[in-house]
Amino acid sequence: MLLRSLLFIPGNKEKILLKTSTVNADAVVWDLEDAVPLAEKALARQLIRQHLSDLASPAPLVYVRANAVTTGLVDEDLRYVVGPNLTGIMLPKVETADEVRYVARSLVTLEKESGMAGGSVKIIATLETALGVLRAYDIAAASDRVEALCLGAEDFTRDLGTSRSREGSELAYARGAIVLAAAAARVAAIDTVFSDLNDEEGLEKECHLVRGLGFGGKCAIHPRQLDIINRAFSPTEEEVAYARRVVAAFEEARAQNLGVILVDGRMVDKPVVERAQRILERFGG
Repeated sequence: MLLRSLLFIPGNKEKILLKTSTVNADAVVWDLEDAVPLAEKALARQLIRQHLSDLASPAPLVYVRANAVTTGLVDEDLRYVVGPNLTGIMLPKVETADEVRYVARSLVTLEKESGMAGGSVKIIATLETALGVLRAYDIAAASDRVEALCLGAEDFTRDLGTSRSREGSELAYARGAIVLAAAAARVAAIDTVFSDLNDEEGLEKECHLVRGLGFGGKCAIHPRQLDIINRAFSPTEEEVAYARRVVAAFEEARAQNLGVILVDGRMVDKPVVERAQRILERFGG
């Protein structure tokens, strides 16, 4: 499942919800949390429920960002949105594994009531505080439903008592911790939004930076960011061609019982082969 780009859409904006199928995102995140005032959360739940039932296409994938467990609003959020067309729940401001397990238990019941197969609804856990980042692995490993960890930089930097910079040096530890925890738990890592819509060069630079750290995707706040994000988190034609040569050389060496693999005159070891296989599995082998 590709999660290169995740576009946030306010759940109380019906006109924007209707455009979901037209955006070039791997996933959309219909928001019940920060983008929706308290007075409009009931309306947003109703709109999301309606539009989930009306979905005609599985692309892009649809997640709903519920309210945090600590708000007391998450039970009502889940009751409204869990249904056959929902891919997953983005759970914000997670600080403990127990919060993930609480939501996972609720999903078991709601899936049964909706006629869904058990385990259908996944969880993306967003880490937005110092405590959440420090507990990243426990959160990632809290449930088989967790498919990704996501960094929420705005709340995180506020918790640190600092602010975001264009260079992002204040996020260095959090990004490293999240990538390591995600890799150890065998889940994806998704980077935070880039908030300056007019700085396309900065967005592209940040995408390449975090991809190099190990992130597999990035959140977006506007459709015009999506092409840049998708391109940055996809292999180039040259990388795909090289992956094909590596896999072909590996298959030939295995057929001939050879222990040494040469590609373009250079020795290739097992990690390189596995990386090439993953590229071809995800991007058209």
